Amino acid sequence: MAKTTSQTRTIFRSSVSGRIVDEKFARAHPRETEKERVKIPSPKKPQG
Repeated sequence: MAKTTSQTRTIFRSSVSGRIVDEKFARAHPRETEKERVKIPSPKKPQG
């Protein structure tokens, strides 16, 4: 498997409303939530 250079974060999203919910809510409502992995943007290097 290839190494990834960008970091990721796991979030949980409601399938009903589309809003981001916490992990506790997601575990309590597994049929209504989706687990997503999103990339964390790398910090910009200062110019100069």
